[in-house]
Amino acid sequence: MPKRDAVATKERLLKSGLAEFGNKGYGGARTAKIAQRARCNIRLLYYYFGGKEGLYLACLERVYTEIRGREHDLNLKNMEPREAILQLVKFTFDHMLHNPDFVNIVSVENTEGGRFLKKLVTLHGAARTHIDNVSEVLNRGCTEGLFRAGIDPFQLYFSILSLCYLHLSNRHTLSVTYSLDLGDAEWLAARKIHVSELILSYLCDVTSRQV
Repeated sequence: MPKRDAVATKERLLKSGLAEFGNKGYGGARTAKIAQRARCNIRLLYYYFGGKEGLYLACLERVYTEIRGREHDLNLKNMEPREAILQLVKFTFDHMLHNPDFVNIVSVENTEGGRFLKKLVTLHGAARTHIDNVSEVLNRGCTEGLFRAGIDPFQLYFSILSLCYLHLSNRHTLSVTYSLDLGDAEWLAARKIHVSELILSYLCDVTSRQV
């Protein structure tokens, strides 16, 4: 098979795998369905990825490598602190919204206890650089009197992630129980503004707090 065709076939298998694993979970996904969706012979799936687990690991590596790369491209260090935080929220919100494969396969991997992700050694600790960049922004904001002191960058980022993720990962049940359409464009736009204002108000309250 020509190299160009091989690359295209592998890409179709990855996209098909992301859809199948995301919809059916690891246990429910079937290699025959993945190959059929990718419009290729199932033998090519085994040839390129070694089987179901190999393809699943490649799918995990794809979505995590992609988000890490895009986080790096944000270049938060070259932004004014408040703008950096707003861009971080916007990026996180939009990435989750426009990349359902990421949301779905991460949910699947959590049901698996992270056992497959543990095998991808190159991803271990890969997000630390992103947290370091957030910490640098917080330090600059504090020095400039824009942000209050003592904010844990891990806690802040996990809060941003949660606020940008839960309405997507639980959208079906939340939409039913609250009689809301969490996929509505206007609701999502309002949600993004709310999350941005919530995070910024938390950071910019420089008064002393008692918990």
